[in-house]
Amino acid sequence: MDILLVEDSPGDIRLTVEAFRDANPAVHIIVVRDGTEAMAYLRQLGIYVLAPRPDLILLDLNMPKMDGREVLALIKADESLKLIPTVILTTSAEEADIVHSYKHHANCYLQKPVELQSFEDLVKSVNNFWLNQVRLPQQASV
Repeated sequence: MDILLVEDSPGDIRLTVEAFRDANPAVHIIVVRDGTEAMAYLRQLGIYVLAPRPDLILLDLNMPKMDGREVLALIKADESLKLIPTVILTTSAEEADIVHSYKHHANCYLQKPVELQSFEDLVKSVNNFWLNQVRLPQQASV
């Protein structure tokens, strides 16, 4: 399973990668640090021409260049990308961000916990639900 982590915080990147490594060593995490890079990756542009299509996207909202709100709207408006489950993983608890995310077809909205153990538990629950319970479309049929 390939997960595209769209995150600009080095600390959050490290925590997420380590928590997934503990929860499921078979998961391959690809990290991009802003929305522009995320769209280049998803559209297989430039250095990402041979990039694998992710099975799941974990998307932060507050990033430089192009924020996660714009990225979500672009993903869900693109016929070739909109079936990729996109989970918002952000520090924002703003009702406007939650509403915007669901209006643009986010598959779920998760607020990053501040406490380390809670963050690790959240990543384990994402792994258990999205990678073990949910049936995702096969990439060949997408």
